Amino acid sequence: MTIQVGQDTANTRKTITAGDQTVAYYSIPAAQEAGLGDFSKLPAALKVVLENMLRFEDGKTVSVDDIKAFAEWASKGGKNPREIAYRPARVLMQDFTGVPAVVDLAAMRDGLVALGGDAEKINPLNPVDLVIDHSVMIDEFGNPRAFQMNVDREYERNMERYTFLKWGQKAFNNFRVVPPGTGICHQVNLEYLAQTVWTDKDQNGQEVAYPDTLVGTDSHTTMVNGMAVLGWGVGGIEAEAAMLGQPISMLIPEVVGFELTGRMMEGTTGTDLVLKVVEMLREKGVVSKFVEFYGEGLDHLPLADRATIANMAPEYGATCGFFPIDGETLRYMRTTGRDEDRIALVEAYAKANGMWRGPDYAPIYTDTLSLDMSTIVPAISGPKRPQDFIALDKAAETFEAYIHGQRHQKKVPASEKDEMTAEGGPVSPGDIPGKFGPQNSAPVEGRDYKLNDGSIVIASITSCTNTSNPYVMIGAGLVARKARELGLNRKPWVKTSLAPGSQVVSAYLEAAGLQEDLDAIGFNLVGYGCTTCIGNSGPIAPELSKAINEGDLIATSVLSGNRNFEGRISPDVRANYLASPPLVVAYALVGDMNHDLANSPLGQDKDGNDVYLRDIWPTTLEIAELVEKTVTREAFQTKYADVFKGDEKWQGVETTDAKTYDWPPTSTYVQNPPYFQNMSPEPGVITNIEGAKVLALLGDMITTDHISPAGSFKESTPAGKYLTERQVSPREFNSYGSRRGNHEVMMRGTFANIRIKNEMLDGVEGGYTKGPDGKQTSIFDAAMAHQEAGTPLVIFGGEQYGAGSSRDWAAKGTALLGVKAVIAESFERIHRSNLVGMGVIPFEFTNGDTRKTLGLTGEETVSISGLDTIKPLQEVPCTITMADGTVKEITLKCRIDTAIEIEYIEHGGVLHYVLRDLAKSSAIAAE
Repeated sequence: MTIQVGQDTANTRKTITAGDQTVAYYSIPAAQEAGLGDFSKLPAALKVVLENMLRFEDGKTVSVDDIKAFAEWASKGGKNPREIAYRPARVLMQDFTGVPAVVDLAAMRDGLVALGGDAEKINPLNPVDLVIDHSVMIDEFGNPRAFQMNVDREYERNMERYTFLKWGQKAFNNFRVVPPGTGICHQVNLEYLAQTVWTDKDQNGQEVAYPDTLVGTDSHTTMVNGMAVLGWGVGGIEAEAAMLGQPISMLIPEVVGFELTGRMMEGTTGTDLVLKVVEMLREKGVVSKFVEFYGEGLDHLPLADRATIANMAPEYGATCGFFPIDGETLRYMRTTGRDEDRIALVEAYAKANGMWRGPDYAPIYTDTLSLDMSTIVPAISGPKRPQDFIALDKAAETFEAYIHGQRHQKKVPASEKDEMTAEGGPVSPGDIPGKFGPQNSAPVEGRDYKLNDGSIVIASITSCTNTSNPYVMIGAGLVARKARELGLNRKPWVKTSLAPGSQVVSAYLEAAGLQEDLDAIGFNLVGYGCTTCIGNSGPIAPELSKAINEGDLIATSVLSGNRNFEGRISPDVRANYLASPPLVVAYALVGDMNHDLANSPLGQDKDGNDVYLRDIWPTTLEIAELVEKTVTREAFQTKYADVFKGDEKWQGVETTDAKTYDWPPTSTYVQNPPYFQNMSPEPGVITNIEGAKVLALLGDMITTDHISPAGSFKESTPAGKYLTERQVSPREFNSYGSRRGNHEVMMRGTFANIRIKNEMLDGVEGGYTKGPDGKQTSIFDAAMAHQEAGTPLVIFGGEQYGAGSSRDWAAKGTALLGVKAVIAESFERIHRSNLVGMGVIPFEFTNGDTRKTLGLTGEETVSISGLDTIKPLQEVPCTITMADGTVKEITLKCRIDTAIEIEYIEHGGVLHYVLRDLAKSSAIAAE
């Protein structure tokens, strides 16, 4: 690859020698010597962004004033929200978000041809790696044939998608596909793709070293920050713009320093630590901020644990959670098979450019907080938010209180509970300690047991968060070994699964002899992928599902993932808990969230003696010795030797060499989207919103899972009806995530989460609203009726609207339903950006207004003016006409944050902006 560096008016380009190589680099100390400011106290995470400014400084998109702004950031106490143009080195995708991104690129080729341009102008300028990891579903489990059967079904379901992706690999430059069955994209990135310091030739043919940076179409792209690679999740829309050469417009971020001291105590894991970090940072409030970890505690924190903390940055709301380069970074690179010359360069570069964490590392931060790791206790998190931390010894009583609150919705006066409103409110977990009497239960047809509220029907070791960490994976294997030796086994109603993040995990579990122990209690290999964490948990046994639904039971899942939002894991499960892999195994042994895992016996051994968790929990030394013995450099080098080759099934996928895609008219997976069809050569203007109706009135913490679910759906849904009409049987529905290449399915799946609650309706769950006639109908059908009538639509929401993943379909679907504006109390970073990228304007309430204080019911008509002369972050008037004809005038803050975003809205979206720009470039070149 060739990188187009800037003009370097500040003369910051120097050379550095490491090992046998001498390369050019852009020196931050040289910029300081040139009088551009004092950068010595900047956090390492921000120095990575500063280097980007030095390298691409051209006097236009990046100016010398942009560079000086970083010194001002330090002098102003860690704040200087100047807009900058940032260019990441590469893009990472997974297939759920990657397929629609490649669909967009293929559609852009068609659109450019229609505008008179050259199709091959639509090509990634930056390297793009797409890892197929979201498609494997757990149909088969708990037996030796599970892996092969799930792989076979994966190919049966997804051949149309894989054919399309293989076409993309041939048609586009700088685009590689890592085939199914290799691993999870973030773990493959951490173990193989990432280099910490990258090298490439510039336009003059000289080798240049620079920090490895990326954006990814998955929110957990942040995981690689554990290896000092600055990266974060963006929507597919923004990623496509980045790969096509469009800089990312961003404000110089605030950086919160998180000091870690002490060291982890015996019996605790990196998962316990990250759940506490998530709780603390959510309480602190770090949305749109960088978090950088520092302190002497890092001296005792292996990179696998750092990656676990970095992985969950979306859960604590930060743009990223960054760990500077230090000796542990180099050790991990060596263990995972990186080239020794690269490791030498990383050390030399980091020390030369002030990015090395040594004993004297003491940067300026915007704000700080601290955690003594010796205070960490075993914990889980749930039942529906990652930040809801629960110490393990309180888990059973907290769950019982949660059940009581769900069943009885008991009201308590404010005098008894400070956190409740004066009117009282539903009891939440932990509100009422003690015993609450019998719970719901139901017999299971053909089985000799009952299920009850709290029965664990899914226990899954899964996801990028923990399966990349050998300490917790080896720990889980040792728990299984000790349980097996004592004669314990999983409960028969628990669906157990093991989905490692890479083949290397299987290699060291097998080398340690632990896979056999995991197999013995039902944790057989089911595939390499996200599985349960993304909603691909597969069906539970029909008789269990029937008992849960007929008994109206609150069944539970326990998984070693990062997400436990409502409706995400399984349609049969209403409470989901995040836990370390060893605790997932332990919970499978008891099969019930009501069980006090910390203090009560797990069962009896062969001699009838009680067995406690402490009896099967491995020591830190046991785990460390096995990790040292089995997690080897050779294992990484062997498993990644042919990472892009794939198995015989992948090699057998046939496709064409055409430069534009021949869209199969009957495909229900891949369709040409409508975004660029009949597009005018020139952009429009931003117009005021007049007479809009309300499509949905939503509460707090509406996640992108609520807006655009990824999991399974039924034939009674709009998406199910669409597929059924096209002779697709319910068995072949697959998931919303796998259908993201078909806008017809995804429009019908927008706001279709089974647990979403539209406050326009009274207590109804699911994707429903009131149509133009005032009757209850699906959100899709109502939106189409409003579109036919030419009526614009708005959405109202509460706090943290759009929390969760980088799911661009949450914005695409919103736009295609005809929504012109989303009005909420606050937005999560990625979703706000995605809305703008699709031409939907986000607004925030001001002056203490909320949907509740305004008394909104969804019957209102909304008009927003001032948009025809809009400026970034401008406040604008909004008129709300109530159902009875009364009028309320309020002020909204427009969350078009930067000048370039105004242009995106004018063009109808960022891709329209890029496409028109390329069309103009093609026309000029032709002249």
